[in-house]
Amino acid sequence: MTHMGEPVRHVSCHLALTVTEPVRLNLQVAVSDAAPSFFETLHIRLDGKPLDVAEVRIPGEGRVHVSQLPAGAVEISYEATMTGRAEPAVVTDYDRIVYLRPSRYAESDRLSPIAHAEFAGITDPVELLPAVSSWVGSRLSYVEGSSQPTDGAVDSMLKRQGVCRDYAHLVIAMLRALDVPARLAAVYAPGLDPMDFHAVAEVAVSDTWQVVDATLLAPRSSLLRISTGRDAADTAFLSVYGGHADLDEVDVTATIDGDLPADDLHQLTAIT
Repeated sequence: MTHMGEPVRHVSCHLALTVTEPVRLNLQVAVSDAAPSFFETLHIRLDGKPLDVAEVRIPGEGRVHVSQLPAGAVEISYEATMTGRAEPAVVTDYDRIVYLRPSRYAESDRLSPIAHAEFAGITDPVELLPAVSSWVGSRLSYVEGSSQPTDGAVDSMLKRQGVCRDYAHLVIAMLRALDVPARLAAVYAPGLDPMDFHAVAEVAVSDTWQVVDATLLAPRSSLLRISTGRDAADTAFLSVYGGHADLDEVDVTATIDGDLPADDLHQLTAIT
């Protein structure tokens, strides 16, 4: 049962890999430890047998689970249930420096002339955030499989299509070009269709991070943070090093008890 002000959210993911050469696995699928009260389980199995997992916390960014995988069939399962809401993430002095810089997938320096031409004179965040979100949403079409892992914001603009991370990268690049700190958050998103891991932009407004999702595919107030970083280079849900593995299956679920919340695009909303 959902109590007023105390939403209950359930998330899970199942990954299947075939490891042909031993690898070091870095996994970012667990909800941020800044989340509200939650219960979780994580299991990694090789040919049906459990493997050891070490957790590494990256301050301000999330949790990475690390495991050494020999060759074989690997199954990863994660489940979590969260009750209530966390406090909105606070913008630090470190954030105001790092998240103004151009980055691998958010080339704000290259997009600066466009940003200043399109949004000249708009300084109030209540107006700027929906303006940038609408602008990006009107220029990109959401097309599954349309982008490559190496595509950045400039590539997305030229192709005029992409997936959630491409929308987020373009929002981030445009805002940084306007001297507004912005970053990427990987999230679980109840209501997302098609269901998958999701990526959104976060923008520094006064002392808190506010979320911008130009895809409009899920209500922002239902999101649950997994990881945070400059762009997708910092927030990939799966990375392998030192060998070879094929990702065979990805299955993600994210639900909220009761009805999905409404989403007023002109209201500032934080990931909580």
